Amino acid sequence: MSRYIDSELKPFKATAYQNGDFVEVTDADLKGQWSVVFFYPADFTFVCPTELGDLADNYDEFKRLGVEIYSVSTDTHFTHKAWHDSSETIGKIQYPMIADPTGTITRNFNVMIEEEGIADRGTFVINPEGQIKIVEITDGGIGRDASELLRKIKAAQYIAAHPGEVCPAKWKEGEETLAPSLDLVGKI
Repeated sequence: MSRYIDSELKPFKATAYQNGDFVEVTDADLKGQWSVVFFYPADFTFVCPTELGDLADNYDEFKRLGVEIYSVSTDTHFTHKAWHDSSETIGKIQYPMIADPTGTITRNFNVMIEEEGIADRGTFVINPEGQIKIVEITDGGIGRDASELLRKIKAAQYIAAHPGEVCPAKWKEGEETLAPSLDLVGKI
């Protein structure tokens, strides 16, 4: 596996379903803001709607932080629309649901399960410069938590704005950070 952190976003162009329309999304849309690219295996499944619904329930907080969410599966944009129209949970989604039926984006992020033609549960946080700053990949049966993702994004945004500081384990917004130095060696 190649190194993810600080790697550049690869070019892509795709169709997404968002707020009743089919829209084009490219890698350029992700630059200039913080973005979450949230891969999931498939529409009309079991764990996926709980995760996507959790993101939808917390979408206002993501937007408050200047973060756009892009969910991605290897389904088509038509399938995304049908799922959005037929599921109360998915019907809450306002963020773009990217269709990747060719698997190009999924392969770009190295989360394609080739023998099944679906994505792993991969979460990627990308900074405004188009660099990956956070990566989480979980087993298909393990759902992710939007509140934990928000905590990590706040930490990433904090260290981006405060060079020379780092966020310790369990750091939450407003808590003390650390400034690595020789004075701290062996004292934590």
